[in-house]
Amino acid sequence: MANIHIPKTWEIPEREVTPETAFINRRRFLKSLAGAGLGIAGGSMLGCTSESESQIDPNLMQFESVDRNPAFAKVDRPITDEVLAAKYNNFYEFGGSKSIWEAAQALPTENWKVEVLGLVRNPRTYDLDDFKKKFPLEERVYRFRCVEAWAMVVPWLGFPMKRIIDDVEPTSEARYVRFISYYNRNITKGPGLSLSRLPWPYTEGLRTDEMANELAFFAIGIYGHELPKQHGAPIREVVPWKYGFKGAKSIVKIEFLNHQPKTFWNTLQPSEYGFEANVEPDVPHPRWSQATERMIGHGPSFMWDRRDTLLYNGYAEYVAHLYDR
Repeated sequence: MANIHIPKTWEIPEREVTPETAFINRRRFLKSLAGAGLGIAGGSMLGCTSESESQIDPNLMQFESVDRNPAFAKVDRPITDEVLAAKYNNFYEFGGSKSIWEAAQALPTENWKVEVLGLVRNPRTYDLDDFKKKFPLEERVYRFRCVEAWAMVVPWLGFPMKRIIDDVEPTSEARYVRFISYYNRNITKGPGLSLSRLPWPYTEGLRTDEMANELAFFAIGIYGHELPKQHGAPIREVVPWKYGFKGAKSIVKIEFLNHQPKTFWNTLQPSEYGFEANVEPDVPHPRWSQATERMIGHGPSFMWDRRDTLLYNGYAEYVAHLYDR
C-alpha cells in the first residue's frame, strides 16, 4: 500500500519555503524590570535579536553532509533570512546595546567542554568532536517565538536532547535538568550595570520529561554552518514550544536534579517569566497580550505579517500531553 502523507497543521509545501538568508531584528523595546533597572529581556537571555550591523563569518565550518529531518522540514511560513539573523542579534552577557554582535566575538569557543553531571549513572564531559561523532546530526526547521510577541523560523542543526539522556542515564530521582551558560566576568561585561545585581551565570531549566521530548534539541549549527558566537556558539538549547528565553546559549554544564532549579529571568521577575514558559496565546504577559505575533522580515520596521499565536507555538501534537494535569 502506498504511503499517504497527511500534512500537519503547521506545514506548507517545501517549494514555498523561502531561501535562507539571515536572522532578524531582536526586540524593539526594552522595558525595565522592577527594582533591577534592566531591560526585560536581553539578547541571549530571551533568545531574541536586535538591530546591529554584522557579517556572516566566512570561517564558520559548513556541515556538508547533514540531512534535514523530513519530520521537521517545513512550517507554515518562510524561513527567516539569514543575513538578518547575523546582523540583528543581542547577547546580554556582552552588553545591552543594539550592536552587540561585535562584542560577542570575544566569546572564547576553543577547546569547549560541556560537563554533564548530577543524578546520572554515567557522568560525562563532552567536547564538540564528541557531539559530532557520537550523536548523528540533523537539521530541523523550527518556529521560534519570543516572549515579546514576535516570531521567526530558523533551520537549526544539531541533535535531539534525548541522545544525551540515553548516554548519561539519569536516575529515577532526576526530575529536572539545569543548563548553565558560559560566564567570565573579565570577558562577559554584561549590560553596563552592576554585575552583582544579576544572577550570573545565565541558567535555564526543564523537567526531565520535557528534555526527553522529541522536539527538544541541542543546536551546534544554523543555516548549514556552525553557530556564530552571537547565536550562542558552540552549543545552545532549542525548545520551540517555549518562549525564546528558555533557550540557554553557550552551554558549559548540564545538571540533573531532584528539584526545580532557579533560572535567570524567573529569578529576576517571576511574575513575568515563569519557569514553564510555554507559548500560550490565552495567557498574556503582565504587560502585553500574547494572542498574536509579528513575523520578523524585511522592510523598514523589520516586522510584518501579524498572525494568531498558536498554542505551544504550533507543536501541541508533540507536547500537549506533558501538561495534561
